[in-house]
Amino acid sequence: MPPDPAKTAPEAAEAPAAPRITDLEIKDAQLIFNAVWQRLEAEVGREHLRFPKEIILLGGAPGAGKGTNTRFIGKARGLTCGPIVVSTLLDSPEARRYKDAGIMVGDREVIDLLFHRLLMPEYRDGVILDGFPRTKVQVECLKLLVDKMHALRREFYNTPLSIHFRQPTIHIMVLFVDEATSVARQVRRGIEVRAHNKEVRRTGIGVMHEERATDFDKALAQRRYSVFKEQTWDALQELKEIFHYHFVNAQGTLPEVEKNILHELEYQSTLELDPRTVDRLRSIPVASEIVVHARQDLVKRLDSYALEHEALFGGVATFVERKIMPIVIRHAISGTALVNTEDPMLDDPRALAMLIDIFSERGYHAMVDVHRIEIPETVDLQTGAVKCRLKKVYRIQIRFTGSEIRRG
Repeated sequence: MPPDPAKTAPEAAEAPAAPRITDLEIKDAQLIFNAVWQRLEAEVGREHLRFPKEIILLGGAPGAGKGTNTRFIGKARGLTCGPIVVSTLLDSPEARRYKDAGIMVGDREVIDLLFHRLLMPEYRDGVILDGFPRTKVQVECLKLLVDKMHALRREFYNTPLSIHFRQPTIHIMVLFVDEATSVARQVRRGIEVRAHNKEVRRTGIGVMHEERATDFDKALAQRRYSVFKEQTWDALQELKEIFHYHFVNAQGTLPEVEKNILHELEYQSTLELDPRTVDRLRSIPVASEIVVHARQDLVKRLDSYALEHEALFGGVATFVERKIMPIVIRHAISGTALVNTEDPMLDDPRALAMLIDIFSERGYHAMVDVHRIEIPETVDLQTGAVKCRLKKVYRIQIRFTGSEIRRG
């Protein structure tokens, strides 16, 4: 851009450089965080600063379906507590006026209320935060909080309190819809809420729902979306390289969105374990590793049985076909068949392995349990000693997908 001709060179040189917004925001975040943290520590004590093990930051444009999908996300992650909806923490009259105008409330109030709520015992294992962070200041405060959580974990690592300061796991889940979808859903929600409240007032039955001014004004709905794109979206992107980040297309139907959520949440649990736990379990392979070549290994074993132990393999296959399958077929509805046999062929461990692999190849799940029973044969009348023979009973359980019976 060319220089302003109305401004002389000396005047331009003397003009102070404008401060970078990011610098000011980070400074404000540090001040806000320090004030809130000092208050928390003074109120509850350092040893009671026990934040959730897992925090899922659920973000998205207005109408993206955060409230609709919260329960599903919680169930997918095994969380039993309800979410913390940041907007419900801000119930002061001033905050209400901001929200009705489509403007977000101050960061200091959000941080203070949220951090106090996170310390509640019901959230110790994990919690979903609906609508946080929404600004860059809140992003910086979140980073500072996670740093403090790691510091507390190191501080109490080798103490009896270590279980209360576990390895924190942070997920960011963004439900995304475009502007047209967002505005349409906001307006539709307003129509539905107004109709619901009208019916509640008429009948006196039910609970009134919140009527948001932005849900009845298309311009305000568009403004809310713009605020999300300009502030919240950028804020969440800053965390993309730090925490587990999940971008979910929320444009489709509810089943489609749920499928997208499940796909995004598939990851190795090792990422959230304590390093000591990871070291102890490192030698045990994860399921995804052992099943990759399971089919190929099964084929190799079956072929080796047929080539190297043809007689035994043929005997086992005939035994399965003639003795076990008729029983399995009779239990096709239940999907479970139990077979007891004393066939001496199964005394060979290779025969048992063959039997299990044969059923696996055919799509069944087989388990064999060996019961050893001592059967009295003779008694020494002089000494009273009883001589027994050992009887082996092989209990074979076959499981598979049974048939559903529908009765009209």
